[in-house]
Amino acid sequence: MRLCFSDGTSARVYRETRMGSGLAKDPCTLVVEFRLRLVRGPAHALFRTESLLNTPLFVGFPGFTSKLWLAHDECDRYRGVYEWDGQERAEHYARSLWRVLALVGVPGSIRYAVLPGLRRDAVIADAGPAEGLAPDDTAAWWRIKGTA
Repeated sequence: MRLCFSDGTSARVYRETRMGSGLAKDPCTLVVEFRLRLVRGPAHALFRTESLLNTPLFVGFPGFTSKLWLAHDECDRYRGVYEWDGQERAEHYARSLWRVLALVGVPGSIRYAVLPGLRRDAVIADAGPAEGLAPDDTAAWWRIKGTA
């Protein structure tokens, strides 16, 4: 599956990780975006393989239910689309992830949007209910407009 974003970019889903049913009682969708320093051309495939080693780091965070891993888009940006159980838990994870990504990411490229009350798959199917929920709602980088 390929996710298409409102900013005109798209990215292929290359992995899904779920804990239990993958459904949250208090659903919150989290979309994260970043660019990596020094990762170009064939190094993208190496990063996707290496990213499997990072899985234990985030599945241990309280509230994690599922993640779609997206390959780099046309601008070399990676995204993750998560479902968390609880907005506060999603925010805590995003702030923690930011610290780690800052070590390997292009300065200024790390962003996230928290969409409380929405299941990940519902946001993928119809981003309409997410309007106005993200802090940077004027930017379209996180808004999924469909699949291909």
